[in-house]
Amino acid sequence: MNPEQPQFISSAANPLLKELRRLAQDSTAYRKQGRIWLEGDHLCRAALARGVRPALAVFSQSSWAGGDADWAQGAAKTVVAADPLFDSLSGLDSPARMGFVVDLPAAPVLQPGAASVILDRVQDAGNVGAILRCAAAFGFRQVLAMKGTAALWSPKVLRAGMGSHFALQLLEGLEPAALDGVTVPVIATSSHTGELLHKQRLPWPCAWAFGHEGQGVSPDIGARAALAVRIVQPGGEESLNVAAAAAICLHASAASRSG
Repeated sequence: MNPEQPQFISSAANPLLKELRRLAQDSTAYRKQGRIWLEGDHLCRAALARGVRPALAVFSQSSWAGGDADWAQGAAKTVVAADPLFDSLSGLDSPARMGFVVDLPAAPVLQPGAASVILDRVQDAGNVGAILRCAAAFGFRQVLAMKGTAALWSPKVLRAGMGSHFALQLLEGLEPAALDGVTVPVIATSSHTGELLHKQRLPWPCAWAFGHEGQGVSPDIGARAALAVRIVQPGGEESLNVAAAAAICLHASAASRSG
């Protein structure tokens, strides 16, 4: 089916619409379907820029009529849904006008010597997406998500990641033993113990470990660390948000590397 002959959906009972709604609203549906939902032109553009071909391009009726059909180029199939139906599948407070369904990338093989980020049971989707965005920005190309971390390809993490997923090698659902294959130094973060970050000579490449929002890095992963660091906080707050801490630490590595 080409973009000039889209399938039009006008019924809330349409099976494809129900499938899309699950994909857009259920954080783990991608694991069952083997596909992910990208809502909005920013995420769709990021996927296209990395050579990802959509299996399905989905438009609201007003979007299609308004000239967004060019986005359908390269899609295997195009669907247009009546505006209220498109709004019903959206996970956004203000629904976007279009989206893609793309195949879930095959799980990559762990790269032992790659600059990496370890996510140890980081549960908030916004935090996970923000950390992925920082990892991509600061030259860390592999993300190792331990079991208990928010689903990396869920709609909320995808939105917070702002397209960074397509620049990264993502492995999820890992047990601590999987880190036995990592050959670069692991650096653990802590709110209260460890060396001050700004006084350290940071190794490159390395693997930064960021832990659970309340519990921090687990003992299993902390025991693997070659270095533990903390961020100076002269303002006296108890701790930093994990995504903020990750941004500071990953930038410190990038600055040290470039300097």
